Amino acid sequence: MTNRLVIVGAGQAGFALAAKMRALKDTRPITIIGAEESLPYQRPPLTKKYLLGEMSFDRLLFRPQHWYADNDVEIRLTTWVEQIKRDEKRVVMQDGSSLDYGTLVLATGSTPRRLPPSVGGDLDGVYVARDKRDADLLAGEMRAGRRALIIGGGYIGLEAAAVARHRGLEVTVIEMADRILQRVAAKATADIMRRIHQDHDVVIREKTGLKQLVGKNGRVVAAELSDGTTIDVDFVVVGIGVAPNDQLAKEAGLDVANGVVVDAFARSSDPSIYAVGDCAILLWDGGRARLESVQNAVDQAEAAAAIIGGGNEPYDPKPWFWSDQYDVKLQIAGFNLGYDETLFRAGAREGAASIWYFKAGKFIAVDAVNDAKAYVTGKKLLESGVQPDRAVLADPASDLKQLLGLMK
Repeated sequence: MTNRLVIVGAGQAGFALAAKMRALKDTRPITIIGAEESLPYQRPPLTKKYLLGEMSFDRLLFRPQHWYADNDVEIRLTTWVEQIKRDEKRVVMQDGSSLDYGTLVLATGSTPRRLPPSVGGDLDGVYVARDKRDADLLAGEMRAGRRALIIGGGYIGLEAAAVARHRGLEVTVIEMADRILQRVAAKATADIMRRIHQDHDVVIREKTGLKQLVGKNGRVVAAELSDGTTIDVDFVVVGIGVAPNDQLAKEAGLDVANGVVVDAFARSSDPSIYAVGDCAILLWDGGRARLESVQNAVDQAEAAAAIIGGGNEPYDPKPWFWSDQYDVKLQIAGFNLGYDETLFRAGAREGAASIWYFKAGKFIAVDAVNDAKAYVTGKKLLESGVQPDRAVLADPASDLKQLLGLMK
């Protein structure tokens, strides 16, 4: 019987788990299985500095090739698992080969939602933004003067819009909901980000969906919108959310509910199988949630590594996120799920602001726009459990350090 640790997925979570196992001096055999042809790499810069040509791909790699050999970590690229045979503790790959495991970790991530072919989603020139291949294809499209349509006003869509404008393209963003960032941020944050994009000449059309993409010779050339208008486009970026890659787990009979269901120790319904990162749905605030972020992928993976190595400390999520658009840095501490109240605070510098979220009177998150002090303060408050003084928050002349006075 093997004690091999098999990690399905070579993204942020999969790599972080393997690296942590070795940092903990765990010597069991480790195999990482990744579907892409490149070594594990950072994804956030793909649609920012890499797409802008400001960062080469080799700088995105977590570690060079020799790290894997030096640390006795086998990595199988351009390979994917098609079946988990739980009764035999074995995974079967697409080429028919198999691998026995003692412990299996699913770090399969998520997949961008695509437009259906019925509305032109299969036309050339229609892209999502998730991996190196996507970024390389987009780089070939982003030439000054061309017309880009961004479908979806979430963070992915707005970041793509910012890069396209930086490259000198004409950009239109359409959002079917009442406003941009409807699912992920308060109206005050959306208002700030909308104004920033409009100041950069991005056309934002809210309450506007896509009716049909129009093709010519198999390539997109226009878009018919829900308001009856038609706009000419050279290419389209689709940013309408992601779906967890949980089909493999579902077919194996594991508990799945918009992600692989895990307990506080990252274990699935099979005690030999763990799930981490975007594909896992974890315990959160009395319910369940998926945390789609680099921070969660790393922290949960490292917590799982410690547990697999014999520890018994549950994973206590401390979410934080970020989004870079133009020269604006939006930093988010906490998770605003279920908020029922917000408080706006102007920052000390021009253009700086923060939005503080509350749920049933309890502080749960902060959005900080070019306001590092608000972000750091909010993050420390969340980690300590100390509730901020509303009077201090509401007064832009007050020093946020006062809020930390109760911390020990």
